[in-house]
Amino acid sequence: MARNAEKAMTTLARWRAAQVQEAGGQRERRPYLASECNDLPQAEKWRLQIVREIAKKVAQIQNAGLGEFRIRDLNDEINKLMREKRHWEVQIKALGGPDHARVGPKMLDQDGKEVPGNRGYKYFGAAKDLPGVRELFEQEPPAAPRRTRADLMRDVDADYYGYRDDDDGLLLPLEKEAEEHAISRAVDEWKRNKEENTDQDLPEEENIYPEDPNDRRIEDETISEPTVTSHVAVPSQKDVEEALLRRKKQELLERYGCLDVKMEES
Repeated sequence: MARNAEKAMTTLARWRAAQVQEAGGQRERRPYLASECNDLPQAEKWRLQIVREIAKKVAQIQNAGLGEFRIRDLNDEINKLMREKRHWEVQIKALGGPDHARVGPKMLDQDGKEVPGNRGYKYFGAAKDLPGVRELFEQEPPAAPRRTRADLMRDVDADYYGYRDDDDGLLLPLEKEAEEHAISRAVDEWKRNKEENTDQDLPEEENIYPEDPNDRRIEDETISEPTVTSHVAVPSQKDVEEALLRRKKQELLERYGCLDVKMEES
């Protein structure tokens, strides 16, 4: 088995050497600068080669068991190849070829999301989970928008100040019931205190509110309108009309009487 593998590798080496010899005796290398290539098919060839290298290294960097240093090196190499690919795309466009930067697909991760990065430097695969990288791209929750005075005043209406709270007819019965309970508790407490004071032979409290036989208290809820007694004679409509008529006659007499006196003097 080992002998067969060695024969296969020797055959492959001979075939590769023959290809290199046909190409000119040496292996063709990619130009260091994209601007040195003035042939459009050659530029497309080198760009495609770079794309294949990027795909190979992106597949390698998905393995988190490579170690932190190897993952960082792979990520740097991928970013270097990405910059070189952009240079070749600019040169291809300058030579009259297609604009790959505009029509080409975006770099996506394994989840289908765009590769995160900062200022052109991207992180691929396991590099996104390296120490210091995850915290770099964790977005803080947006702060709550600050409400202005105008926004606050939009919520201020009649209900805010408690107007129309009694219009539904629910609050008044509850207030009446609470008031009755409060009065009954106060009366019970007063009676209890009075009984305790009686057991201790304390002097009886003086009633500072003597009963008035003419006092008429309102027992029911309905409050009648108070009757107003007027001690001045109120003129009727006829009396008012007669008074206005006499005043009008007096004004006419004074006006025309003065005119007659002036005419006689003249």
